[in-house]
Amino acid sequence: MDCIDIFGLYINGRGIDNMWKKISSFFMYIIIIMLGNSISALAVVALIMPNDLPTGGGTGIGLFANKMFGVNTSSVVLVFNIIVFIIGAVVLGKKFALTTLLSTFFYPTILGIFQENLYLGVITEDKLLATIFAGLMMGVSLGIVFRIGASTGGTDIPPLVLNKLFGLPVSVGMYGVDVVVILLQAFSHEVESIMYGIIMVFGYSMVIDKVLLVGTSRLQVKVISKKQSEITDVIMNQLDRGVTLLHSKSGYHGEERDVILSVVSKREYHRFLKIVQDIDESAFIVVNRVNEVKGRGFSLAKTYKSEEELREELN
Repeated sequence: MDCIDIFGLYINGRGIDNMWKKISSFFMYIIIIMLGNSISALAVVALIMPNDLPTGGGTGIGLFANKMFGVNTSSVVLVFNIIVFIIGAVVLGKKFALTTLLSTFFYPTILGIFQENLYLGVITEDKLLATIFAGLMMGVSLGIVFRIGASTGGTDIPPLVLNKLFGLPVSVGMYGVDVVVILLQAFSHEVESIMYGIIMVFGYSMVIDKVLLVGTSRLQVKVISKKQSEITDVIMNQLDRGVTLLHSKSGYHGEERDVILSVVSKREYHRFLKIVQDIDESAFIVVNRVNEVKGRGFSLAKTYKSEEELREELN
């Protein structure tokens, strides 16, 4: 649910059920943002700060200010978040502001609460281990927030502003900002710590990508076979997957033949492969990974039509 929709809740012809669905979606949206920010703050307090590790984002700026001038980290993060939030709201508009507002204030608040009230002791003194797990936790936290179309505020905003004003790719901007923030901390950290910080940035960037693709990646399979009709029927009736036929012509013999195109999950692929090879063991099969699939049978519920309905559509 897009955050801006919460201000458009109303009871229409679909009744009160639709309103409750929107309300529950909104609260789930809020819970996910708070959970993501809490995991990120926990990583900072439990792993990054005890091991004196540099990190990117507004947190990195706060840690730098704390190290150099003794200023409270959460206070610096709050001030920084408010400044970039105002810039983002002016440049990117109201919709962006609504999706970023909660993180802008909640993250520095929960960070301050964890700093004052969370007594975990030193979980590990191994800097490499702390770097890996901090990167994992921050990657998961940012990934689940990005996945619902929200933002964690802070240094997420400058790359979006640069993208809108100058067309700079967001991913390039995010890497650039984080690296600059870590290099800034070279004045307050040893070179070895800066190297750990760079590892952390690359680590949580990779985890973010994985989290964004969890549950959405599929396999696209193309099959070329003389028994195309039989294979198509079995895929649709036994595997319950859709099939598209692509007209093709072989380069060597010049034979015209339909290529079977289907999209399946990784779990379904081995069954798909067995079905095809049981019918035609010499079938030519090409498999590609697809990052995301939208449509019936994947992001939308399947619909089934009778033979009579199909004939009417064809006519």
